[in-house]
Amino acid sequence: MQMMYKVVHKTKMFGELVMFSHTLFSLPFAIISMVWAAGGVPSWHVMLWSLIALVAARNGANAFNRVVDLKFDAANPRTANRHMPRRLLLPREVYVFVVVNFAIFILAAGMLNPLCLGLSPAAIVLICTYSYTKRFTWLCHLYLGFTIASAPIGAWFAVTGQFAFIPFIIGTVVMLWIAGFDIIYATQDIDFDRSTGLWSIPRAFGLEGGLLISRMLHGIMVMLLLSLYFIQGLGWLYLTGIAVSVLLLAVEHRMIKPSSRRRMQLASYKLNQVISLTILLFTLADQFLLG
Repeated sequence: MQMMYKVVHKTKMFGELVMFSHTLFSLPFAIISMVWAAGGVPSWHVMLWSLIALVAARNGANAFNRVVDLKFDAANPRTANRHMPRRLLLPREVYVFVVVNFAIFILAAGMLNPLCLGLSPAAIVLICTYSYTKRFTWLCHLYLGFTIASAPIGAWFAVTGQFAFIPFIIGTVVMLWIAGFDIIYATQDIDFDRSTGLWSIPRAFGLEGGLLISRMLHGIMVMLLLSLYFIQGLGWLYLTGIAVSVLLLAVEHRMIKPSSRRRMQLASYKLNQVISLTILLFTLADQFLLG
């Protein structure tokens, strides 16, 4: 019984380490990509192994980045209470977790098709290098978005085994969306980033400049979502979902207050989870009720 408790407790800590609930940022767009690629419901085989690949890749990448950022997390008062700075999880444990998850990711990619398998090593390199970009460029937010954009692109490849134009539009939507709210979140660390030599758009352009860039990125994101309405021949339910999401984005930008961690968590994470689910539900409703 004690051994079972330890396993459950350790599993819970790893889930918190990689912020498992944040899978809701990429998963809805990956599902949309799969549905559009299949022209309906993909096979259970593709859905199962795609989900396994997505979760394993994300877990491995987030855990790796936690190790890479350990010294910065420990020095930053905002992040000093995380698991690794508190030594609740040791680097060697996290590295084992990373290796296991990436092994599962490669296995899942191989179960899908040769294109996914062939691209899996490049995907691992891509998603593991985000933390390093903060050392030398304020474009790190866009790079983070680019890495998460690999989810819907990979989901399309999982279904078709071929390159196409549509998944890269979906991926660009995700990149701009993620980068925009990551900039919002980074406004909390302007002083820390300056003192430690880390880069971010708020550090480079100031608070107001950073928030303006965030709004611009989200504006372009909305335009791309609208372009998909015409390209995919979608209906009014999809447009309704986009309208609701735009309203939520407006609320997000209105409630920003870097001095309030609670408000920033709500604006950067909670609301964006609702946005991704809103787009998913209205897009699926459009596909299967109006399509």
